[in-house]
Amino acid sequence: MAQRYVRVQTKTGQLHYGLLQLDRRVQILDAPPWLKGQPMEQELEPESYQILAPCAPSKIVAVGKNYRQHAAEMGGEVPSEPLLFLKPSTSVTSDQSLIFYPPQSQRVDYEGELALVVGDRCHDCSPEEAASKIWGYTIANDVTARDLQQKDRQWTRAKGFDTFCPLGPWIVRELSAGAKLETFVNDETEPRQSASVDDMVFAPEVIVSYISQVMTLLPGDVILTGTPEGIGSLKVGDRVRIKIEGIGALENLVTQRQPAEVMH
Repeated sequence: MAQRYVRVQTKTGQLHYGLLQLDRRVQILDAPPWLKGQPMEQELEPESYQILAPCAPSKIVAVGKNYRQHAAEMGGEVPSEPLLFLKPSTSVTSDQSLIFYPPQSQRVDYEGELALVVGDRCHDCSPEEAASKIWGYTIANDVTARDLQQKDRQWTRAKGFDTFCPLGPWIVRELSAGAKLETFVNDETEPRQSASVDDMVFAPEVIVSYISQVMTLLPGDVILTGTPEGIGSLKVGDRVRIKIEGIGALENLVTQRQPAEVMH
């Protein structure tokens, strides 16, 4: 099994990056792994920590309509260049955490995606250079308030709510060619989404290069590479699970977010 790099919080509130062992112990690193963090002697016992999102990005850059059949189901053509949008860092949440269904929306969708973790500062990189800047891979759910996306005609609000970017549960360094991405809801045995990550229109190194010509990517930043066809809505009480071969599974429960009190 590939090494699994995690970010955890202890019961005393300390944050650590580490290596997850098969017995669920975590060997602590002295820095984030993409900043050359080295293993320390200290280990955490399985019951002594909580797994967080595997990184804390300064920004999440996402690509829309990067699978041909998804572009078709959204009623559009495949873009001639990567279609970029941002999700705020505050939308990040972890495996096994809650997705809060906002009261402003009547339709919230899952979007299972392969996520890239940037390992080195990336500015104006060629695709060849960009490939070396991709430190690892994890799983993301680009949760989207679909009705607000259509209403606003731009995507910031629809994709920016707190908890709308589950990430994890860990990062792996390598990904097999043709790794399968699948999305399941509740106890369904048939996936809602099923595609090979090789079906992307724009490959990871092309995406990273393209973004780096717009904005500088920093170590720990996350790039969402697009979702395949089969998107669909979630309701309160649903559990959504996204699996990618060679990484694992990201699972979250949907719950209702209470509306904020209106100030008079």
